[in-house]
Amino acid sequence: MSGREIPPLRIAGCISDSIVDGPGLRYTVFVQGCPHHCPGCHNPETHPFAGGYLADVEEIVRQVGEDPLLSGVTFSGGEPFCQAEALVALGRRIRALGKNIVIYSGYTFEELLQMGKKDPAVLALLQLADLLVDGPYLADERDLSLPFRGSRNQRLIDLKHYHWD
Repeated sequence: MSGREIPPLRIAGCISDSIVDGPGLRYTVFVQGCPHHCPGCHNPETHPFAGGYLADVEEIVRQVGEDPLLSGVTFSGGEPFCQAEALVALGRRIRALGKNIVIYSGYTFEELLQMGKKDPAVLALLQLADLLVDGPYLADERDLSLPFRGSRNQRLIDLKHYHWD
C-alpha cells in the first residue's frame, strides 16, 4: 500500500453532526461488521460483515474538512478494530485536518493491546485515538446517565497521555 492509498472501508453509514458520540460536535463513521453481537446493541444492523457498503473515503475527508464546527471524528460500529488498516489510513487524514478521534470498541483496552502485538494496524489505530470507549455493551449494566456510553462496564480511556513504550 502506498502512503496515499486507503484500503477499502465497509461502513453502515455516517452522521455529520453528532453530539452523543464523544465530546463536541462530531462526524461519526459507523463501520460495518461486528463479532461481538452484544444483546441489546443499538446498532444490530452493523453486525453482518457483508452488509453496508464501501465508503467513499475521499468524500468523508472532504465533508470533515469543510465543516469548521467539527471537533473531530468518531469511529463506531460495528467494530472499528476489525477494519483497523483502513481506519488508520482514514484516521491519519483526519488528524492532518486537525481533528481529534474517538473510537468505540467492544474489545477492552487490554484486549486491544494484546491484539496489537499480532496486528500492527490495531496498535496504530489505538495510537491515533484521543479517546477510547471500550468494552461490550452489557444490558444488565445499562445506564443512560453516563456520558458517551451505554453501560457501566464501558470505560472512557484518555489515550492522549498514554505512554506507548
